[in-house]
Amino acid sequence: MSQEFLRPLSELPVPANLLGVLTDIDDTLTTEGVVPAHVVAAIGRLQAAGLKVVPITGRPVGWSVPFARAWPVEAIVAENGAVALRRNDRGGLDKLYQQDDDTRVHNFAKMQEVLAQIEQQVPGAQRATDSHGRECDIAVDHSEFTTLSQAQIDACVAIMRDAGMNATVSSIHINGWFGEHNKLEGARWITRELFDIDLDATLARWVYIGDSTNDQQMFEHMPHSVGVANIARFVPQLRHLPRHVTTAERGDGFVQLADQLLTQQK
Repeated sequence: MSQEFLRPLSELPVPANLLGVLTDIDDTLTTEGVVPAHVVAAIGRLQAAGLKVVPITGRPVGWSVPFARAWPVEAIVAENGAVALRRNDRGGLDKLYQQDDDTRVHNFAKMQEVLAQIEQQVPGAQRATDSHGRECDIAVDHSEFTTLSQAQIDACVAIMRDAGMNATVSSIHINGWFGEHNKLEGARWITRELFDIDLDATLARWVYIGDSTNDQQMFEHMPHSVGVANIARFVPQLRHLPRHVTTAERGDGFVQLADQLLTQQK
């Protein structure tokens, strides 16, 4: 394995003009399904230092609403880049979509057919418990409340892709959707919409942190990429690895990154 990847977090070169942190949520901010108070506090410390923090997740937009309201973040990009929640001047949330209404309605109906096919054809496969909050993708549980083998996961992915869908595997779910969006496109979109910033022109001024195979595009594209320690579970399946890795797992790994960024910003 190249020494260019999975290097200690302590070797992460932090630019003096850092703009912010883009982060996964599940098993990156969460520990045992919960985002602990000290992780939320770390997000707040980054914000207080003038850094932008944007979670980008495969979770549904409905699931993301309470966190977009409670966390000190600029926005949350949900459903692998399809939809975002941002605070408005009235104290509420605006919902932003990458696809128009007609496209979303058409795709939603097709996705429900694929989801039903998966549940019929893959033994043990069942839709994620957060499916009711999904608008632009579908999700099959593989490690949150049930356990699927790698062969079962591969079968679900194959059915999605045979239907013309994009498919990716997170630490807990298999996600599928129609459209060109993904975490990277979602990051490009939201930095442009919220901050009028061209992500590709400022890549060296951002850090991305994640934990699994659905973070690969970000690991590949972002020069400052970090994996929390529990990424070890997915390393054999990753074609693109993060350049650096924390010693702590999950939310504690995110806190390690925040501490290092803030120390070097002083």
